[in-house]
Amino acid sequence: MKRIFWLILLFLPVSGMAAEGFEAFTVKTQASGDQVYSVSIQTLALMTVLSLLPAALMMMTSFTRIIIVLSILRQALGLMQTPSSQTLIGLALFLTFFVMAPVFNQINKSALQPYLDDSISFQTAANKGQEPLREFMLGQTRESDISMFMKISGDKDYASKKDIPFTILVPAFVTSELKTAFQIGFLLFIPFLIIDLVVASVLMSMGMVMLSPMIVSLPFKIMLFVLVDGWTLIMGTLASSFYV
Repeated sequence: MKRIFWLILLFLPVSGMAAEGFEAFTVKTQASGDQVYSVSIQTLALMTVLSLLPAALMMMTSFTRIIIVLSILRQALGLMQTPSSQTLIGLALFLTFFVMAPVFNQINKSALQPYLDDSISFQTAANKGQEPLREFMLGQTRESDISMFMKISGDKDYASKKDIPFTILVPAFVTSELKTAFQIGFLLFIPFLIIDLVVASVLMSMGMVMLSPMIVSLPFKIMLFVLVDGWTLIMGTLASSFYV
């Protein structure tokens, strides 16, 4: 009997905690129609968002275009390891914060701060927070890319661009960013390619076949890039290309 008594006492707190934890997962509907989620559900949603944050940063911001252009630039210069990949990623990351600053400020003003002040619900904050990001992505996405993914998914035309779901908008935005990045990279490659061709032609005419043209053209490409203040031109062009 004593053993049964102690077993009952042992499991009573556990059952009480389980019941209390279960009650924490609640969703209440207010008179206005908005749904208020419990703290546990909000914490779960926050952790899910944080786990998807790196993918969202790369796929839903200006990061994709910037990092691809910088990588193509490094290859066009003939510098395989300089600047390092860590340097390029850091530069692309902070340039992304600079480009996306107006969008992030608008999200903070219209969604995050009102939610922290308990003036709007979590669902309303999520709906308002996605609007500035949607507007930015629509401004950089080609209509042909949106039409292609709408055709693949079988969806019909929407009443307005605001009705396009993120399942269609995100891949269309990434596709457009890849196209734009490679177009900019093509233009970057042309002057350095001309230098390589000139150097290779001169070496061939001099009979210096055993000397690699890449070694000879590298200092000329670096000198040209420095003389035209290439980093300033690249950073300024990339930043302004999103708000033309």
